[in-house]
Amino acid sequence: MNADQELEALIPDSAVQNADAWALDTEAARNGSPTDAEVGAIDTDVEMPELPGMTIAWPDGSEIPDIEPLSPDPDIEVAEQTTDAAVEALPGQAEAEAVEKLADADIERVGKQVELAFPRGEGAVVEKADIVARFAALSSLKTNQDDDDNLAQIVRRGRTDRELLVEIMRVHGYYDASVFQSLGGLGQRAEGEAAGTRRGPIDVQKVVVRFDVQPGPQYKFGTLAFGDLQAAGADAEALRGAFKLKSGDAINSDRIVAERLNLQAALGETGYAFAKVAEPDLLIDHERREGDLTVPVTLGGVYAFGKVTSSREDFLSGKHLQRIAKFDPGERYKKSDVDDLRQAILATGLVSSVTVETREAATPAGGQPGTVDVDVALTPGPLRTLAGLVGYSSGEGFRVEASWEHRNFFPPEGMVRARGVVGTQEQLAGATFRRNNFLTRDLVLNADLYARNQVSNAFQARTVSFTAGLERQQTLLFQKPLVFAAGIEILATGERDAAAILADQPRKTYFIGALPMRVAYDGSDSLLDPKRGFRVGLRGSPEVSVQDGLRSSYGKVQFDASYYQPFGEKLVVASRVRLGK
Repeated sequence: MNADQELEALIPDSAVQNADAWALDTEAARNGSPTDAEVGAIDTDVEMPELPGMTIAWPDGSEIPDIEPLSPDPDIEVAEQTTDAAVEALPGQAEAEAVEKLADADIERVGKQVELAFPRGEGAVVEKADIVARFAALSSLKTNQDDDDNLAQIVRRGRTDRELLVEIMRVHGYYDASVFQSLGGLGQRAEGEAAGTRRGPIDVQKVVVRFDVQPGPQYKFGTLAFGDLQAAGADAEALRGAFKLKSGDAINSDRIVAERLNLQAALGETGYAFAKVAEPDLLIDHERREGDLTVPVTLGGVYAFGKVTSSREDFLSGKHLQRIAKFDPGERYKKSDVDDLRQAILATGLVSSVTVETREAATPAGGQPGTVDVDVALTPGPLRTLAGLVGYSSGEGFRVEASWEHRNFFPPEGMVRARGVVGTQEQLAGATFRRNNFLTRDLVLNADLYARNQVSNAFQARTVSFTAGLERQQTLLFQKPLVFAAGIEILATGERDAAAILADQPRKTYFIGALPMRVAYDGSDSLLDPKRGFRVGLRGSPEVSVQDGLRSSYGKVQFDASYYQPFGEKLVVASRVRLGK
């Protein structure tokens, strides 16, 4: 009820009946709008009265300082100007136009919008191909050539690439090289522009950044110093030969780095177990246009191998690790042999990590080499594998397979595997023993014993088999010229075929014995990708079979040979022959 009275007071019935008359019957409608003179007479400086609830102070009327405008970015100005103004305002463009471009230049295109111009004739750059390839790999312009850029971005990247090109020239010995940057394609009209009219905005896609290279003379190596290298005596000449740079060669910073690594490797292969090659120091003399190179070498003495120690003697003993190593105690130290030992230990599959470090056991004295021991720290990896298979087929029925393996059951590297099969047509139980690196590197001892029963409508057999052998294996880590294998196989089986099954005849019993042997020679240059050389192999297996007291002897022989001959760099002709009886 109260709500209806309030609404009636706000909007009376007369407003509903005649809205226009009700709207005109107000103080504002009767007095009308103030005139311009009345509005102008209002004093705007009169202090406003306090407003209830207002807590923020009024402005004090202080003058607001003028904001100094930022200086315009020249690159953005270039991008916003028309082509005629851009050519004049582009940073560095006037300098580039003041220098005459190389006449009859050897131009290399790098990407879509970059050109490198080199001189021809006597001033030609010998390493031009290497310089262009390195520039192309590092160029900011080429890397971002597919971006939707404006001219300002191209200018910035061009400056960066110019500095990059100067640095690459210095790497190749051109320490006085000058590189001039210019932009081409600025004067070309965009499609649809009429001749005689002012050109519109720059078509960035037609802009080409050109670098004119004036290489100047290529600096050469002056004197080369190698620290203590001459103290190596008889080894000094061979070690110096490992660093293939010499006085008079063109300076190349990349080759300095590479030859330093070569020298470090040569020291490690010559017995200098603790030799150090510090960072080279190249001193450039612009007057002589030469660079004097100092390669600080600290020899540290010659060493021979001592013993190999293991952090886990109960797992892989030091004696076993010595069998795996290519080196013997007393042999001259070679770093490659230490690296090979690390890889060979990982190849056993028994460790998750390994660290091989050398330790000085005796210092060189009296002209005799010192002794360096090899310490091996091992972390065992997972050693056991349990596998199983359950299946069914309409032809064979149910079949369940299971196997268990321990790869270091009899340390070191004595693997044991047990396996079994239970099925509708087959039952099997077997055991395998294998010892890797037996007596020497990559010599494997194998033994396998199993018993099997097979039952089907066409065939029935009960078999017991035992095999044992010794084999020297080829591996990717260690390619050997000669490998061999020899073993023994004994098989006893009682069998009967479908006719004997139907006639309910007894089984026929066979005893078979064999001595399989193999020898192979590898004279190729690579185990996986041979390009030159030959391989020959011979297999033989004399066998004896006894059935119901009847004895028969026979043999199996197989001969294999292959030959590889390269023709050019991309073609290798391989031939192979196999003979058997």
